[in-house]
Amino acid sequence: MLKISDQITIQDWELTEQFVRASGPGGQNVNKVSTAVELRFEAERSPSLPDPVKKRLKRLAGWRWTGDGAIIIAVQDTRSQARNRDIARERLTELIQAALVVPKRRIATKPTAGSVRRRLDAKKRAGSVKSLRARPDEGEA
Repeated sequence: MLKISDQITIQDWELTEQFVRASGPGGQNVNKVSTAVELRFEAERSPSLPDPVKKRLKRLAGWRWTGDGAIIIAVQDTRSQARNRDIARERLTELIQAALVVPKRRIATKPTAGSVRRRLDAKKRAGSVKSLRARPDEGEA
């Protein structure tokens, strides 16, 4: 069981762990022992998560979200299988906790009266400069 917050707890049946051989340093041990872990969490079918949290989680998970609604977290940071397993669970917990935060709604603001006035004055000045560049009329000369 994985405790995310006071209200949300992930059951063990929702998590699947698969151990594979890791790449990188480790000498001959890397060829013999499966220390890397792939943690799979069935997020779409999870009864523990409310729908808005699932939507935010899908957006936050990005490429880790599979087509069938699972999140796969792969970890091969250390040479220890147990430590990699703990790191994968920590990363899943952090991801779900980030999805629990409801984003603040943006309130559209209007430009100040002074900034509108300055912009219009600048446009009038630019227009008058351009009108002075024009050739004088033939009838006035």
